[in-house]
Amino acid sequence: MIAGALESTRPIFRQIVEEARLSETEVSVLVKPLTPEEAVGSPGRRDCPILLGKERVIEAEVAGNRGHAFTDTAQEFLGQLKEVLDLPLDGNGHRAIYAATLNATLRHVGRLKETLHCRDEDPERCGATIPETLRRRFVEPCVGLVGLNPAIAEHLVETFGVDRVRITDLDPANIGKSKHAVEIWDGTTHAETLIDTVDVVLLTGTTLVNGTFDRLWQRITTCGKTGLVYGVTAAGVCELLGYERICPYARDQ
Repeated sequence: MIAGALESTRPIFRQIVEEARLSETEVSVLVKPLTPEEAVGSPGRRDCPILLGKERVIEAEVAGNRGHAFTDTAQEFLGQLKEVLDLPLDGNGHRAIYAATLNATLRHVGRLKETLHCRDEDPERCGATIPETLRRRFVEPCVGLVGLNPAIAEHLVETFGVDRVRITDLDPANIGKSKHAVEIWDGTTHAETLIDTVDVVLLTGTTLVNGTFDRLWQRITTCGKTGLVYGVTAAGVCELLGYERICPYARDQ
């Protein structure tokens, strides 16, 4: 069986920890869920999933360095780094702890800087910046958004038009609804259709935590489509495995 992306980082992560001599040090890993205000401050729009209570940001701290990850199953954790390295990645809670801790650890060893979620007006600025980045890079692309981010969705439609945007989501409250005149497809049944019918796929890093990333990325690769991972959750995984990530306003410590 081929290991998934998150699992594939484990031996690399372990080697980094050993080389930094962190496995021999009493390193405490504190993981705690953040309130929406702690995570994103006061953005101008109020339809972000975290503000609606759909997801939470958890924060891991390793030797004073912090890393974030999104999840719908926020759990607290206090222990040593070697314990996180041995966590079974068998559920959203454990996967989120692992991803956030990986981000914090790579910040500690100097492999990453921006490992914290953007705040205040930056989520809206991100929504505007990503489509402009795509427009400079691709000629009239059809873009698929996996994981509804309202700000990104709005600006994708404004930039490329309704007919050139596809969106999937896993939240039953969104499925079948229209967002900026684009119908939200069910991500469990229509993700492959989205990938097949677009040129570029914007894939939320939260898919690493909810366990859907590997299936989607395999489809993107098989179809020869361009895949870009957005969001801070995937920072460490993208750094170690070489996936292209777009996250223009992630914050440093």
